[in-house]
Amino acid sequence: MSAMDQTQPTTDLFGGAMSALFPPQAQDMSNFREIPDHQEVFTHSSTDQSIIVEILEYVQEADDVALKTHYEDLVRDNDVNEGDHMILEAAEMPTHKLAMSQCKSARYVLGQHKVSKFKEDSKNTVNIHMGLFRIPDFTTDILVTFNDPVMISSQSSSNQSVPTNDDRWTVTDFQQLLTSLTINDTGLFGV
Repeated sequence: MSAMDQTQPTTDLFGGAMSALFPPQAQDMSNFREIPDHQEVFTHSSTDQSIIVEILEYVQEADDVALKTHYEDLVRDNDVNEGDHMILEAAEMPTHKLAMSQCKSARYVLGQHKVSKFKEDSKNTVNIHMGLFRIPDFTTDILVTFNDPVMISSQSSSNQSVPTNDDRWTVTDFQQLLTSLTINDTGLFGV
């Protein structure tokens, strides 16, 4: 089980406008491919795990509705078929435990998707951990998603590349990232 070192330096996001403690072996995908300006994407160096930080338009609805809206957007973006996804857990995150002082409310959801990689016929089972930070003062929702494959199909191109070892990121790693996420420059939101 990986455990993040409390003395570990934070990782800058969006040119330093935000930062957080990322788990070990996080590779910034912008070093390898084009990433949209509203996203920061990190992958594990030896598994198919990934973490995505997104700055999104504020959903003008109650927190639970906003979380469901963002979750359903992810289902649609990943081309997950009806019946191949479910929400397993949803909870409020206490804002007093967050480093992000601008956050008015926060939600966590654990979902599961059966999804094909690269439009393959086989489907992998992926746990989707999402943290939603609501920042109405900047009409912004910040969504942090941890994609954690739990079953790789023997027919998937990922089958050989995903070790099951102690270096995998854990939910604890993700929770530490969520609680350490900090806004360093509100100019990021056009303020």
